[in-house]
Amino acid sequence: MNMYLNSELETLERKDLEKIQLERLQKTVLRAYESEFYRARLHRANVHPEDIQSIEDIKKIPFTTKDDLRKAYPYGMLAVDKKQIIRIHASSGTTGTPTVIFHTRHDLDAWTELVARSLYMAGMRDSDVFQNMMTYGLFTGGLGLHYGAEQLGMMVIPASSGNTRRQVQLMQDFHTTAVHITPSYALHLGDDVENYNVKDPRDLGLKFAVMGAEPYSEAVTRKIEERFGLAAFNCYGLSEMNGPAVAFECPAKNGLHVWEDNYFAEIIDPVSTEVLGDGQKGELVLTTLNREGMPILRYRTKDLTTMSREKCSCGRTHARIERILGRADDMMIIGGVNVFPSQIEHVLMEIPEVGSNYQIILRKKGYLDKLHVNVEINEKFFAGDISWLHTLQKKIEKELKSALLVTATVNLVEPGVIPPSMGKAQRVVDERNL
Repeated sequence: MNMYLNSELETLERKDLEKIQLERLQKTVLRAYESEFYRARLHRANVHPEDIQSIEDIKKIPFTTKDDLRKAYPYGMLAVDKKQIIRIHASSGTTGTPTVIFHTRHDLDAWTELVARSLYMAGMRDSDVFQNMMTYGLFTGGLGLHYGAEQLGMMVIPASSGNTRRQVQLMQDFHTTAVHITPSYALHLGDDVENYNVKDPRDLGLKFAVMGAEPYSEAVTRKIEERFGLAAFNCYGLSEMNGPAVAFECPAKNGLHVWEDNYFAEIIDPVSTEVLGDGQKGELVLTTLNREGMPILRYRTKDLTTMSREKCSCGRTHARIERILGRADDMMIIGGVNVFPSQIEHVLMEIPEVGSNYQIILRKKGYLDKLHVNVEINEKFFAGDISWLHTLQKKIEKELKSALLVTATVNLVEPGVIPPSMGKAQRVVDERNL
């Protein structure tokens, strides 16, 4: 079976791929120069479109941040006549001025193709039934995957998020084989199907899960794959770069392929902003290479990862990024120690007695930071004699201390006590400044 939707692009030699990147970068900088924001930004940096003569010249261009997008709201970054814009999307979860992205017909077609390439790479075909369990609207996840799945020829069920009873009924009635879902909701669904006359999540007959929209660990992936008997694929995206399918996991599962014909990726030191080499952990920086309405140059994502440009065993030559390790702005500093929520999740999900849901709470005791973790118990273990719970609590606290080098107070709770999230999971509650 052909594993490439566009074999010519996906397997290009590195030198040929970089040639396309340079041509598109030059056009992108020219296009960006038409916007009010970038004309002023590049002028201040004494950079002109004709200065971009090689890929290395991208380093001459200043970084763009989310604050820049907010300050340019609403039309400061628009690079074409407003009549050419046919859709906008906005970044989710922001406060105050939103970050809005404009799309031309070309932009939506290019994005849709990337989503279709990603789904095909994962193994989905036109015979599959795709149930989209993400929110529709200004959030990019719903519509982005919807149109990509349709282009691939799948029957799409636009279920949107929430309403577990309806989701299960749709799966059963239409024999859904692929779902687009947040990992936190997938875990909740696996725990909850028994309430809807499904004995085992595997009985739903799902073959694929596309997961994204929130950070999650490899342990969570394994738990979901085992519970449903499916193959789960990590999808990375952000609205500033269109949305889902900026990078996507292939069956080799050795990182996520960045579609380099549409994005130029860099890894930088988040403090010094020095560009780092392959294998070095840092902040992902992305530049659009194939967007007309609102090109963005050297966007600081705040997402921490590593990158490799070695050819993948799947045959694709596009660079791979490691699963997102955390966000520079999600990092918690507890007693002077840097801690990421993903580190805590990794520990918890490796323990069989732990359920699907947890919550991290940060508090102050006097002048000292204190880490508290509420952990649901796996309902399979929550029966009969529960005198062993104290031992489990101490075990979790010990393993967290070993992984984090910070003492955590663990509070074990019954299954279902922590409210499930139907969208992005809100794992951290910081009460230190309340």
